[in-house]
Amino acid sequence: MRYFNSEHLLVVKEKSVTLHYNIRKAMDINELYRLYRKHPCITTDSRNCPEGSIFLALKGASFNGNRFAKAALEKGCVYAIIDEKEFDEADNDRLILVDNCLVTFKELARMHRRRFHIPVIGITGTNGKTTTKELLSTVLAERYKVMHTEGNFNNDVGVPKTLFRLDETHEIAVVEMGASHSGDIEKLVTYVEPTCGMITNVGCAHLQGFGSFEGVKKTKGELYDYLKAHDGLLFLNESNPDLVEMARQREMDRIVTYGQSADADVQGEVVSCAPFLKFSWRNLATTASKMRTYEVGTHLIGAYNIDNMLAAITIGLHFGVTPEQINHALESYIPSNNRSQLEVTAKNKLIVDAYNANPSSMVAAIENFKLIQATRKMAILGDMRELGEVSEKEHQKVVDKLKADGFETVWLVGEEFGKTETTFRKFKNVDEVKAELAAHCPKDYYILIKGSNGIRLFELPELL
Repeated sequence: MRYFNSEHLLVVKEKSVTLHYNIRKAMDINELYRLYRKHPCITTDSRNCPEGSIFLALKGASFNGNRFAKAALEKGCVYAIIDEKEFDEADNDRLILVDNCLVTFKELARMHRRRFHIPVIGITGTNGKTTTKELLSTVLAERYKVMHTEGNFNNDVGVPKTLFRLDETHEIAVVEMGASHSGDIEKLVTYVEPTCGMITNVGCAHLQGFGSFEGVKKTKGELYDYLKAHDGLLFLNESNPDLVEMARQREMDRIVTYGQSADADVQGEVVSCAPFLKFSWRNLATTASKMRTYEVGTHLIGAYNIDNMLAAITIGLHFGVTPEQINHALESYIPSNNRSQLEVTAKNKLIVDAYNANPSSMVAAIENFKLIQATRKMAILGDMRELGEVSEKEHQKVVDKLKADGFETVWLVGEEFGKTETTFRKFKNVDEVKAELAAHCPKDYYILIKGSNGIRLFELPELL
């Protein structure tokens, strides 16, 4: 058994509790990281143990990685990091005991991140952060070797995994940070250490964890706090009043702006959305003689995506990507992650936005759907989760908007929509929807599919 010693290292604060590693004889965090450098692969899944990797025993609500540490060693891991004494073996030097595996994981990830003196762009926000991350990474890839968050690896476990993907070939990094509770971003930025960053927007989401919209702004604003304290550069949506006020309150020093307002450094406007977004943009920071207006056709559904496009353009320009390269990247990007994508089947045309949903993104999707010219429209909407005590009120607002906007064929899926007062059809879950589709599948409709990921509406497109 080896013990992890952090006698000479920092104290980590999580959830207002100060955690110290046991001061025992053996290795400190520097030695542990040197061990990682010799075996540069950390796995947290005992079913996936590459030869020569290090197993780290994470815990969750329904699993305890400590129980699988010995099996991981038998499958090919050279070491296993655990945090429960009952799973130690006094004569086994391949077991390393720490106080908290998750904290150790993040501390090691921070040490790894600090090896690379490259720009690190931090992105957070209520809506659009994954789409913006994808667009920005595509733009920057026109000139740089980019490391970016894959999928939605944007939480306490996903962010360290992302940081460990950094290697000597990367010239720039784009790291997405998600939050569902107060203080989440404050914790994540201490490991990501972004050199610049942006918040896409702030809205009513995860209110069970944040408590209120003010709680959302405070938590997302922790990225601004970090940038302010470390002389980082902020990319700010000038046409978003909440973000502008949040930056003003903090007296941010270094700002580059974008948006649909006339005074933004990079300004843009929607040209059309039928159904794909087409927009124009220009860089007002250039001299008048060199200023040009560009028009870009995209493969994204939704006028609301113009802000995500402008963010990618602004950051790309800052890092020396040419307008021509930027336009090529944005025109080439095709979404494939259940976000703002169009699917044409043999029966219908589908607008699939089934990865996530909250009141602001739901309203934006409905507003955009209303603008699309189609003879027959249908909406299949799933519950917006984690809204706490305002959930019933917010779901009723969505139903009322659908009625006011003239939608007639609407299917509502989930317990929360089930509580609303409406004549629209209701389904308890996606399985009931599947049964109905098997019996009576709509045909020749334009169909909007949107709901929180847990409602599983992403299973419907293949049936429509």
